[in-house]
Amino acid sequence: MRASLIQIAVEEGESVENRRVRVGALVREQAGADLVVLPELWTTGAFAYEQFGTEAEPLEGPTYEAMAKAASDAGVWLHAGSIPERDPEGPLYNTSLVFSPSGELAAAYRKIHRFGFDKGEAVLMGAGAELVTVRLPETTLGLATCYDLRFPELFRGLVDAGAETLVLPAGWPERRRSHWTLLAQARAVENQSFVLACGTAGTHAGVPQAGHSIVVDPWGEVLAEAGAGEEILTVDFDPAKVAVTREQFPALKDRVLGLERPGRAS
Repeated sequence: MRASLIQIAVEEGESVENRRVRVGALVREQAGADLVVLPELWTTGAFAYEQFGTEAEPLEGPTYEAMAKAASDAGVWLHAGSIPERDPEGPLYNTSLVFSPSGELAAAYRKIHRFGFDKGEAVLMGAGAELVTVRLPETTLGLATCYDLRFPELFRGLVDAGAETLVLPAGWPERRRSHWTLLAQARAVENQSFVLACGTAGTHAGVPQAGHSIVVDPWGEVLAEAGAGEEILTVDFDPAKVAVTREQFPALKDRVLGLERPGRAS
């Protein structure tokens, strides 16, 4: 299976509309890949809080339309990163979109863990409440976004729902880049899954981004890692390695805590 992670640079001076057009062209260039992944909030920048309200769009808004067309044109599964979604009956959400090779919406995931410690995203956006998986012909994706990476229980839930490949778009800051790499490898090892983590480059509202998108295998080995600037990270991996790893080293079968016990009140 071939995956291409497009590490987009989000910089001041480029309009959201121009960036949509540019990113759509980059997606089309990945024809021949099985899966293409974009970063978190690449239309606005993950730390450009003042733009969330003005640039928020309905689920089926301009980014949805542009990325659905790009997925269809390239004939790829496209995890289109996330957008600031405006729910007409509620708050804003940090929402990820996944499109099939025909351009149909296969899944939408509203970010559960909001970053900001009582400011920023944590107060400007609502929290999602549902775990989301997507079945591809080769593997089942489990969806998470950026700050979610710090909460291992979310990924356990995705594995219990059948996830084999964990896909995480992010706008991760440079000053905590060591955490990014460490946590991506940890989530891969403890869940015996592939991790595809796609970050942004550039500077969002004065916050330098980490870049360094990364692909990790179920043993925690880094298969590929990007640098700091805008680039496309392409890697071939074998989804069957998940089942092989879980059979050879069946640690997930030894789980005790967090599982419901027969005969015990919940």
